[in-house]
Amino acid sequence: MSIEVLKSGSVAITGKESIALYRLLTLLQGCQLEAKGLRLSRGRSCLSIVKKEFGWRGNRAKIMALLAEEIEMRSREERA
Repeated sequence: MSIEVLKSGSVAITGKESIALYRLLTLLQGCQLEAKGLRLSRGRSCLSIVKKEFGWRGNRAKIMALLAEEIEMRSREERA
């Protein structure tokens, strides 16, 4: 993942693949928080976003496992 620290001290993630990977990581964390009972937005849940984006079906545990595998695969590809 391409992470840059700017002069102001802020952090920026650069590159299309890195931004997409970070988004998936955020969705996974959101699914974990939703499983504990927290809502991240008034709109669609993270789980429903992931299900629609990938066309997956199943319960929360199965979707989270599939998403973790997808993240691992994409991060390996990015490192190569």
